Amino acid sequence: MRRRQAVKRQILPDPKYNNKVVAKLINIIMTRGKKSLAEGIVYGAFDILKTRVPEDEPLKVFNKALENIRPKLEVKPRRVGGATYQVPIEVTQERGISLALRWIKDYSRSKKGKPMMDRLADEILAGYKGEGAAIKKRDDTHKMAEANKAFAHFRW
Repeated sequence: MRRRQAVKRQILPDPKYNNKVVAKLINIIMTRGKKSLAEGIVYGAFDILKTRVPEDEPLKVFNKALENIRPKLEVKPRRVGGATYQVPIEVTQERGISLALRWIKDYSRSKKGKPMMDRLADEILAGYKGEGAAIKKRDDTHKMAEANKAFAHFRW
């Protein structure tokens, strides 16, 4: 390690569900500091989830989707003797959640033709069912780690 570790900021839970992961999603969705707009989008998406999956509450659907999308392995480039190897490493819980939330946001934004809350609800629902673009991204990440398993001994 070359420099000191960055200090982790404590994130306050969101007002409606009192959940830190939902607050993190709101912060990730937010653009240009418009937090109330981001909250509206996220809570709107959760309301849509409530109507589409009436047997489960939206927070459970969201957490299940997050668990499905979260990657367990990823590759990290390591330079060894002039060559760069893609070394598979295990993903920490915190980083896995961050990646999953980022993928949900990215794929929701990339779809066009619907309001953002509908697209966000669609992506969360797809993750809940184990399908969709974010799940495909997780599978690709796992495939990449599997393909580079031979370089696992470069992990340090």
